[in-house]
Amino acid sequence: MVLFPSFVNGIVKNVSLKKEKSCKKDDGRKEVEELAKEARKNELLLSSSGIVKSAKTNNFASVFTSKGQKGVNQDHLLVWEEFGCQEDMIFCGIFDGHGPWGHFVAKRVRKLVPASLLSNWQENLVATSLNLDFKMEEDKNLHRFNIWKQSYIKTCAAVDEDLKQHTGIDAFQSGSTALTIIKQGEHLIIANVGDSRAVLATTSIDGTLISLQLTTDMKPNLPKEAERIMQSRGRVFCMEDEPGVYRVWMPNGKTPGLALSRAFGDYCVKDFGLISVPDVTQRKLTTTDQFVILASDGVWDVMSNEEAVKIVSSTLHKEKAAKKLVKWAMHEWKRKKRGIAIDDISAICLFFHSPSTHQLHMNKNGG
Repeated sequence: MVLFPSFVNGIVKNVSLKKEKSCKKDDGRKEVEELAKEARKNELLLSSSGIVKSAKTNNFASVFTSKGQKGVNQDHLLVWEEFGCQEDMIFCGIFDGHGPWGHFVAKRVRKLVPASLLSNWQENLVATSLNLDFKMEEDKNLHRFNIWKQSYIKTCAAVDEDLKQHTGIDAFQSGSTALTIIKQGEHLIIANVGDSRAVLATTSIDGTLISLQLTTDMKPNLPKEAERIMQSRGRVFCMEDEPGVYRVWMPNGKTPGLALSRAFGDYCVKDFGLISVPDVTQRKLTTTDQFVILASDGVWDVMSNEEAVKIVSSTLHKEKAAKKLVKWAMHEWKRKKRGIAIDDISAICLFFHSPSTHQLHMNKNGG
């Protein structure tokens, strides 16, 4: 495991002194921001439509976002290859805002999550990895996952608190989802807050490509989610003109009608069952796993996991895979949801076996 020295040394030297540790933590966050600037300069960090490819790994990401018909695009994305100067690590995230200030909330969440996560991960690594001797590979993997899980939980709590205290953003009736993944070598960590979805494409025994959903859409009608909401005096029900669309309501049943059970912001219902705690899971990748799709609900509202995998896998030039998926979703919106404004639609397609640099150059030049 490679750790960037100045940050880790700063924590180790001051681990027992709260005041100095706090200062070093601030320094660590500043260093993370510098890492992000350097990554963007080296074309390893992308926050808009495009591609990201590292010369040091086989990862290849195709990214595309499209504004819907509801106003400003409230979807925000981020791909960061060699995350935190780790050659075998990539961060991908989709942040889907909603409400009058949703654009600002999602943008703020996109900025804070990777930086805070990296700081917390490094700090947890140092705090828990001293004098550890793993006799079983399973124990090592579980330890790795627990570090990421605790880092994510701490990060999401801090981000939600930041939004609550932020004087320039009104997140009382606005919020954002956050679907992020960390690919660290052959290990995939998935953290989900909201209803964006991650779907894995893997090859079955008979050689066909199949889809595997990696996340659960955090909707208010899920039994555990509904139980928590109702225990907090919140209400869950559908409107007569929206059968099947369950929403979270305040005890008076009038506002806000949020079709999510987890989100950043939306403080009007945070006391009534809405939470920002991430659902964190993991998967060990194998040679049969081909790519993973991260997409906002605008995709999944109009197509199945199988359809999405088929569209991406059939795209000849992989750098155009996300665009093809988003464009097809827009087409399906017009066909299946006539009269309903098209949602903002965004997708990240992360391939585990990247096309050659020569092929990418040929594709860019029409070859």
